[in-house]
Amino acid sequence: MGLDTLKDALPAYAKDTKLNLGSVLGNATLPEQQAWGAALACAIAARSPQVIREIAAEAADRLKPEAVEAAKAAASIMAMNNVYYRAKHLIGDEAYQTLPARLRMSVIGQPGVDKVDFELWCLAVSAITGCGVCLESHEKALIKAGLGRDAIHDALRIAAVVHAASVTLDAEAALA
Repeated sequence: MGLDTLKDALPAYAKDTKLNLGSVLGNATLPEQQAWGAALACAIAARSPQVIREIAAEAADRLKPEAVEAAKAAASIMAMNNVYYRAKHLIGDEAYQTLPARLRMSVIGQPGVDKVDFELWCLAVSAITGCGVCLESHEKALIKAGLGRDAIHDALRIAAVVHAASVTLDAEAALA
């Protein structure tokens, strides 16, 4: 179970996705907690049951339980925030920017792991859901905290490849 099972499940036409999964996760340049937390949060955000199961199985072997919970929390809080902040932005009426969210987001302040890791996972999830406001906000926070652009770039690569695996495997299941 895990990454190898996921790669084996990908069809021949998704060879690039399979190879990229191996390179962005199998040989991650990020610290293990950052890479596998991002992968788990992104798998949840991409919503493919098969990808969630396999990434979660391997992440459980690589992450402490509090990191697993924090990665799941990042996916959950960003599911809410990405919709809310993207919608306010897309409406285009500046008056909405002055209105308070009045949504609970306490996990962002106390995620149970290093805040940089949590911010990175939130950024990766935001890449999948396409919230430019959240991407900008989390990228700025990460840069301010001292994380380099290479690390941010690697999290975006993880998001892209986990999402591609999810789309591919869900399509294959629907077409079977």
